[in-house]
Amino acid sequence: MSSERVRRLLIVEDRESLRRMMHRALTGEGYAVEVAADVPEALTALAAAETAAQPFDLVLTDLKLPSGTGLEVLAAARAGRSAPPVVVLTGYGTVQAAVEAMKLGAADFLEKPIELEPLFRLVDTLAGRRETPSRFEAPGVSPILGSHPRLAAALRLLSRVAATESTVLLTGESGTGKELFARALHALSPRRSGPFVAVNCAAIPETLVESELFGHEKGAFTGADRRRPGRFELASGGTLFLDEIGELPPGVQAKLLRVLDDHRFERVGGGTTLTADARVVAATNRELATMVRAGEFRSDLLYRLEIFPIELPPLRERSSDIPLLARHLASEIAARLQQPPPELDPTALDFLAREPWPGNVRQLANLLERAVIVAPGARLGAAELSRLLRPAEAAMAEMSAPAPGSGGGAAAEAELERLRAALREAGGDKRAAARALGISYRTLLRRVEQHDLRGFPKYRE
Repeated sequence: MSSERVRRLLIVEDRESLRRMMHRALTGEGYAVEVAADVPEALTALAAAETAAQPFDLVLTDLKLPSGTGLEVLAAARAGRSAPPVVVLTGYGTVQAAVEAMKLGAADFLEKPIELEPLFRLVDTLAGRRETPSRFEAPGVSPILGSHPRLAAALRLLSRVAATESTVLLTGESGTGKELFARALHALSPRRSGPFVAVNCAAIPETLVESELFGHEKGAFTGADRRRPGRFELASGGTLFLDEIGELPPGVQAKLLRVLDDHRFERVGGGTTLTADARVVAATNRELATMVRAGEFRSDLLYRLEIFPIELPPLRERSSDIPLLARHLASEIAARLQQPPPELDPTALDFLAREPWPGNVRQLANLLERAVIVAPGARLGAAELSRLLRPAEAAMAEMSAPAPGSGGGAAAEAELERLRAALREAGGDKRAAARALGISYRTLLRRVEQHDLRGFPKYRE
């Protein structure tokens, strides 16, 4: 402990007795603790810490404060350069009091009265003094990898809500792993022995969404030649995952609201009322509150879905997790393709950690799949991955590069092996090989000529 940097905490609490107790307890645990009794004091402390380049490692704030609320403290902390994690303290005895804070980016919440052991565990983890497990396991589900505080906070919320029957809304950009979270929720729930049924609401034609969710009777519409159960019936006893919930048409939104309210629905063309016995987990990459203001989404449905929201962080905001995630994905993809995984050298891992990843984990997985196909078992650095990630830029650079035969040594040999592998995998189809390599057909022909690979492994245009 003596050689470790002392972590700095800010406690914002108007009740003096609780403020003093937390200050004394956390100081005794080796933290440097500052306190504030209201919002102005808290904002002053945050600004002073930024100015002095001594940012806080964690902020704990009461939700209800004189001269404002803990949400103002949360917003100020998130807006600073250091953006420390924020834990909200609430005395209202329900999860609902902290829901708004979680939507705005709070790392976690604690309910009053505060118990010291849970407080110490949470502070140690979020302030970076206790190592967070980097692998979250749920039976029968791919592991969720990473130890970044924002991911760890989302996983703690998942663990809290999994054992309940509450509706969960997963939010986050496309490719952040919302379906993986939904499957983990199901696997950790009392409904784990029941079915997990996933529906992509954006992939179903608008005219068929109602039938897809609630089923239809024979003759309900043209082509309905038999009774067909809907996804709610198929998910009975288990979990129904409604991905891209923001794409539901207005009429179906009203019917879904009824199911969430009283668990009842009718099949399309039917008069019998059925009971739904499925827990609903919804997901969206859209801002549903904005859609409500635009009249595109029902406000009452949003309130019903937002019982327990969990925000999944984008990959660029947890770049420290990328090396671990990249190695795991490369191995997993290689096993699926029955190929040896490529070796990612330190420059490759540093390159991956610095990329913005607008497509998040899905985009990273796609890149690594291309790497497995093009260079199975090869040692890859930043240059190779950059060419695979941005093939158009790489092709332009290659057009002006000297021919491999004019020198280059190991680099030329690596290029030759990649060309051979791609042509072999494509059965000599040069257009398919060019697509796999991420270069233009013309560039591939030029490289084939330079490496004297005409007719390898067999001649095909």
